[in-house]
Amino acid sequence: MLRKALSTFFCAALIAFPAVAHEYELGELYIDHPWARPLPPVVPSGAAYLRIQNRGADTHTLLAARSPIADKVEVHEHVHVDGLMKMQQVERLTIPAGETVTFAPGGYHLMMFGLKQPLVAGERFPVTLVFEKAGSIEVEVMIGDAPAAPVTQEAPVVEPEADQHHHH
Repeated sequence: MLRKALSTFFCAALIAFPAVAHEYELGELYIDHPWARPLPPVVPSGAAYLRIQNRGADTHTLLAARSPIADKVEVHEHVHVDGLMKMQQVERLTIPAGETVTFAPGGYHLMMFGLKQPLVAGERFPVTLVFEKAGSIEVEVMIGDAPAAPVTQEAPVVEPEADQHHHH
């Protein structure tokens, strides 16, 4: 009886709390929690977020990203220019040895242009990250709310205004 109760509990827990923690390793690089917000079909572009941790002694550089669901994927960052928040493309993103670069709303993000399908909550899509030394890795981006912040994070991620992205 206890076994059946535990079995029922664990099955219910799996349904109620699907696995959202997904991690990837490429040599010295550890990539975790790729995610994107759901978007309606009429939106032509979207953003994906993740964390890249360099666990090695050498600097690594993210050169490019691509996905079959978008015509083009670029690394972008938000910057303050003349008192305004703007976005600009980052051609080469350096991940120093022993450091973590977080892609989050209001900061670095993977900007996907020419979306070929809507971003539907609960679904996933592939993104390939291309690094200068480590090579390429495909990660699955979960569409939904931002994953919970890790306990080690010093400051909370500030959510941007609803209309945070302008085409350029």
